[in-house]
Amino acid sequence: MMLSLTCITIVAGAALAGVNMLTEATINAQKEAQKQAAISAVLPDHERIAEAEQAGDMTIYRAFDATDRYVGAAVQTVTDGFGGKIKLMVGFDADNRIVNYAVLEQQETPGLGTHIVEWFKNTDKPGQNILGRTADGNMTVSKDGGDVDAITAATISSRAFLSAVNAAYAALNSSDASTGATRQLQAEPEQTETVSTDAEQQVTNDFVSQGK
Repeated sequence: MMLSLTCITIVAGAALAGVNMLTEATINAQKEAQKQAAISAVLPDHERIAEAEQAGDMTIYRAFDATDRYVGAAVQTVTDGFGGKIKLMVGFDADNRIVNYAVLEQQETPGLGTHIVEWFKNTDKPGQNILGRTADGNMTVSKDGGDVDAITAATISSRAFLSAVNAAYAALNSSDASTGATRQLQAEPEQTETVSTDAEQQVTNDFVSQGK
């Protein structure tokens, strides 16, 4: 009996591994197609999308028009929801207004947390709708003092969703919107030092002049 069970386990394991190898490429291709469709769906009208940028565990896709003017960006962001990871694609225009969003992955409770797919873009309910809002990185549900209505009986999922949107905004604004270059705050002390040196030289010159 043990030999039979061992053989069955080995055969079943091999079969599962084989099926996984056969379907992995197809699944990955479907995920990539879903991601590309989501990027286009959440962006303003655009002509081209620049090479993706990494910002921690988030990915930024900046979009430009035919004149190479920056028009907005799509940010792939992820957070922990009630049932597992929630992965979103959030689109912003050049003024940081939220254009649209798409849920790429979620494992929330059916009939409750799963409403994140459409809840926060319901134009008939201003308290729910976040589209068109100027993102500030501080959107919260009304239970936490904010002005966004949470999904009924799914506050945890709602908080997680808004947390992901806030994180996307923060990642996007940690670099220059038009070029994607990270802001170099370290340059300021060097400039201050140069100014200080120039000032010292001027004082020296004035002292010499007065001595003459």
